[in-house]
Amino acid sequence: MQSEIPIPIERHALGTLTYIRRSIEMSGSLAVPGMAGVVMGSIGLLAALVASTPQWAPLWPSIWMFAGATAFLVGGALMARETALSGHARYLGPVRKFLLCLCPTLFAGVLLTAVLWHAGMIDLLPGTWLLLYGCAVLSASTVTIPSTMRLIAIMGALFVVLGSLAFLLPVQTHTFILGIGFGALHVVFGILVGRRGRAY
Repeated sequence: MQSEIPIPIERHALGTLTYIRRSIEMSGSLAVPGMAGVVMGSIGLLAALVASTPQWAPLWPSIWMFAGATAFLVGGALMARETALSGHARYLGPVRKFLLCLCPTLFAGVLLTAVLWHAGMIDLLPGTWLLLYGCAVLSASTVTIPSTMRLIAIMGALFVVLGSLAFLLPVQTHTFILGIGFGALHVVFGILVGRRGRAY
């Protein structure tokens, strides 16, 4: 049975405006799943654990590069899955913007890794990785949904700080700093972003 009670036009109009506002925001912003950060951070913590053991310590650059490539692929797959499940796969504009903000700096990191490796300056890799990744995240945060934009930007800024510190601190601390950045920061902010994203 249909209700005979009339719905105030103001309530109907506000509901319509809220729907329109959220649709516009979603069409121009990308929702980053917190689970992607948690999984990527878990990979980072595992890499830090392996690279800190005496038998694997000499291979730390290879361990971290493998972990980075794995985390990038897994994180990308989780983001694509979240976009498809949420029904926002039709909004490809934000995805393109996100990749354009993120990937050029990451590509620069790959090139600098090859250059520093060839020059025998592998001690500069941790600072380079953290600094460039932080810059990439800061840039990409500008196209994320408003409810998580600030958190992602703060995470990027902390990566920049860690990268700057890595250039100043002894080599013995590099695995620890990489673990804090690519491990702990990803996990903590992944949880925070997940909670904030659900409230959006």
